[in-house]
Amino acid sequence: MKVTWKDAPEEHDYPAAAAYLSLLLPADATDAAVTSLRAAECTARKAKDILRASGLALLPKDNPHVAADLDKVHDGKTLSPILLVQGEVRCGRPLLIADGYHRVCASYWLDENTDIPCRLGTCPELPR
Repeated sequence: MKVTWKDAPEEHDYPAAAAYLSLLLPADATDAAVTSLRAAECTARKAKDILRASGLALLPKDNPHVAADLDKVHDGKTLSPILLVQGEVRCGRPLLIADGYHRVCASYWLDENTDIPCRLGTCPELPR
């Protein structure tokens, strides 16, 4: 099975990213990160690299959200690109998967070398 992707994130992905980021960042940094995500060009990164850079664990196939994304792939539906906020290794800040963690895990289960389209934003308000 091969994952097919939409050309751009869905509009509702940005508020979801903001909701997640607001748990980690001050309001002005959250706003700047989402603005950066909206302006970023689509790029591709491998599923295995996204998980490694984020420090997050691979969720199991039977996680309800991962399973739902795997079902979408099986049914030939397209997935939305993911939204990432670049980390900073020098200050111990990992890559943030602002939206799409379950899609990354589903893609990894299908092929860890899957190229996942993403928007890679920055958060300039955070100290480096």
